This record gives sequence, C-alpha cells and structure tokens, in this order.
Amino acid sequence: MKSEPQSPVNRLILGDNLEILKTFEAESIDLIYLDPPFFSNKNYEIIWGDEGEMRSFQDRWAGGISHYVDWLKERVEQMYRVLKKTGCLFLHCDWHANAYIRVEILDRLFGIKNFVNEIIWCYAGPGNVKNRLAQKHDMIYFYAKSSRYFFDGDRIRMPYNEETIARTARGASKTGIMANVTGDISERHKNRLNEDGKFPEDYWTDIPRLQGNSSERIGYPTQKPEALLERIIKMASKEGNIVLDPFMGGGTTLAVAERLGRRFIGIDQSTTAVKVAEVRLQKQMDMFSTACSVQFHKYNYNKLRYEDAFAFQDWIVQQFGGEPSTKKRGDLGIDGKMPDNTPIQVKRSDNINRIVIDNFKSAAERADKKLYDKNKKDKKPVGYIIAFSFNKGAMEEAARLRLKENIIIELVEVGQIVPLANGPAEITVEMHEVARDMKGSTKIEFIAKAKSESTIKFYSWDFEYDEERGFKASVLVDYEGKQTHPFSAGEHAVAVKAVDNDGLESLETFKIKVNGIIKKF
Repeated sequence: MKSEPQSPVNRLILGDNLEILKTFEAESIDLIYLDPPFFSNKNYEIIWGDEGEMRSFQDRWAGGISHYVDWLKERVEQMYRVLKKTGCLFLHCDWHANAYIRVEILDRLFGIKNFVNEIIWCYAGPGNVKNRLAQKHDMIYFYAKSSRYFFDGDRIRMPYNEETIARTARGASKTGIMANVTGDISERHKNRLNEDGKFPEDYWTDIPRLQGNSSERIGYPTQKPEALLERIIKMASKEGNIVLDPFMGGGTTLAVAERLGRRFIGIDQSTTAVKVAEVRLQKQMDMFSTACSVQFHKYNYNKLRYEDAFAFQDWIVQQFGGEPSTKKRGDLGIDGKMPDNTPIQVKRSDNINRIVIDNFKSAAERADKKLYDKNKKDKKPVGYIIAFSFNKGAMEEAARLRLKENIIIELVEVGQIVPLANGPAEITVEMHEVARDMKGSTKIEFIAKAKSESTIKFYSWDFEYDEERGFKASVLVDYEGKQTHPFSAGEHAVAVKAVDNDGLESLETFKIKVNGIIKKF
C-alpha cells in the first residue's frame, strides 16, 4: 500500500530521521529542538548499544568534518521544510563543530537574516585540563523560518539575584525612580523587580547540568535538564503547538512538551531510546493527557491480537490506508473504507472461514450497490477483509468468486500491512526477603526473567501498580532484571515490563502480601 503522510502528533518513531522526515507534510511543525551527536567521535555516543544506534554512529564517522556536516545538513534541510513560517529551530552543539554548523548549515538554509540568537548555556564542573581553559559551555543556535516567528520572552522572565537587583536599582536611581535617599534598595522595590522578573539574556548560567544523583536521571550520559527545554519551549511555542525532537534520546524534550500542553513527535534510531521515552511519558501522563502512539519496525502479535477490538480495528484500517468507520455497532459488517469508498471489514482473529467471505460479499453489495457493480465490472476489489490469518475454505471461496463470478474480495493478513513478531514470552519473577525492620517494613529482592525471539534490552518496574491508572515506572531502566524495594505490611501490587531489541514488550503483574512472611498471589 502507498504510505500516507505522517501525522506528527504525539508520536514516537523508531528509525532514521532523514527518511522519516521526508514523509512529513511541509510546514507542519511549530518548534524543533535538536541535540544531534556532537563531532567528538567518543564512545559515550553509543549509549544503548542498539543496532540502529551503531549504524548511525558508523555512518556519521565514515569521513571527517565535511562528511559530518553533510550528514547533518541533509537532515536539517528536511527540518527546514517541515517547519512552519512562524516556527523556530534550536540546534544544540558544542565547540567541536559549532562554526561549521552555523556557517555551512544554518546560515545557508535559513539565511543570515533569520539568525535570532546564539544562546550560551554555561555550567560548572571539574576541569582537568592544564594547557588551556576548561570548556564549560554549549551553544544553542536559535533560527527562525521567517520574520513572522513566534516568540514570548515574558513567559521565561527570571528572578533577580541580589547583585542584579542592586545593579538595576542603581540605574533606576539615576532616573529618579528610587525613593530611598540613602541609596539603599527598598524592600518594596526588590519585590516589584522580582514580581516583574528579569528578561533573559542570551547566556544562561542558572541551569546546572544534571548531577549523577538527580531524580531526572535515566542513565543517558548526555541527558539535558528539563529546565533547559522548558525555557526553550515556553518562549518559542504556544499550548497546542507541535514540538519535534528528531534526536530524542531519552525523551526529555517530549516529556517537557507534554507537561506544558504541547503536542510532540520524537524520532530516534535506537529501539531502547524509543521505549525509554515511551515509559517515561507513561509515568507522567494522566487521564487528561492525549494518547501517545509508538511506531516500530515490528509489532507485537500477542498485543495486537488480544487488545481492544475497536482500537485495533481503527488502527489497522488506518495502517492499510483507509478511513475507519465512526459507527462501531450496527455497521452491517463495514469497519472502514478506502479513499474510493471500497468497504473494509476487520476480523481480529486467526483462521477466518468461508462464512465470513459470504457474509461480507452481501454486506459490500448492500452498502453501495453502484460502487460494487462498478468495481466488479472494472475487475477491481469489491471489498477487503483484514484478519490475522485465513483458513483453506476462505481462500478457496475467494478464489472461486474471482474465477467464476468475477468478484474480487481481497483477503489481507495483518502481517502484510505491518511486520509482526512474537514479543517477549511470559515473565517469571522470583522473590527473596532481604531485610526487615522493627516497624514492619520488609525489603524484597525481585529477579525477573523473560525470553524473546530477540534480545531482552531492559526491564521496567512499577512497585505501586494500579490497573486503572496503568503502568507508571518506579524504575525506568533495569538491564539486569533485578531490583530491591521496601514494602510496608499489607497487600501490594507489582508490575514489571520486559522490552526486547525490536521494541516489543510483555507485562507481568502480581500481588504480594507482606505480613511476617512474603507471599505472592
């Protein structure tokens, strides 16, 4: 089937951002933040160890700086194409290639006149160099698509510190604003300054790098603080706007965008990065959040086969290139239509039999007799049936209708539309008591094991699992499947996810009772 243009709304996509961006509609994105791999050729760029991540690393290091610039430029070209006229792009880089990126990529694509700011993000940290000054800042280039770009600096006004208040007050006193004849700064003036806040400059010293013990840490060495993305998103987008991060890593941009009421799309070559971002978003999203879809190279047969019937019906019709029916009951067997109105029926089942073919033939003719007769005359399908598999009787009947009655009913297996794989098998969990205190709290060690057709990449844990609110990770990434957690006396629900190299997952939930002994039930 011909692929439809991507709808970049609350979507996580696994793959090469160059090829994926080519499928986006022009001028469909409001704000782009990208933190591409720096031109450093360091092993820490291999974070998750996925095949896609390794390929990307090798690709951009096939040559020197010219090759790196070409690699990045063709991607930024697509970002420029999809950015709205009112949109902005923020490109995060460091000293290794900043001059090349600005002159050879950004100035050429956006034009020098659309350069807005070079933001210097300063941060502290140990410096172990002896023959030069320690390099403790990154550059974030801020470019606009046109002079009509959106910007709201008032949204990110900053509190004054004592030194800045004093400097501002001294300047104000020369114009007669200050009422204190002694030259001291009145508390009233301090309060007024802090209520208004300081309009930010292009150097940011108030946002520290993430420390190892930060609650934001997810095991991503180059992870940026949420405060940095919050400032960018607030000043360059409005609620409801679409924010794109084409190198999403651990999903910081998307998590902040979702929290601020923006729509989002993230792209990454790493399966693990996509799954970590998904679990991270699931943790903070609530019943009022807009759902997030995840697009992988393969889809979990077990999950699709047994998920909500109507949700699967709508999703697979769209994947096939059709439009789902809005009527879910009493639809006379028509679950969607192709662009030319040819009907589609979906069966979330295996081994579909001949009776389904017979019934659908009647439903298709009854739904639009004129179109049915025209398709029959033109030797085109009068309808499509989508299912996981068809038995011999169904296939024989479809063949008979084609040969004897010139009626074509296409039998389409789900695997022909999207690639399927069996996700991780059922997860087994062992439990062991580790320690107990006088207040009745018990530390329990959990060891999870899962098998998959692909390699298990990591586990996630929810030690306060609630079926209604869904999985909210207490531990985001666990490579070993081993965790220790304290529990008070009583009953507790626990859930663990296993994620494999294809991005497929299994979820195991169970309850434990802690009361002198631990018991799983």
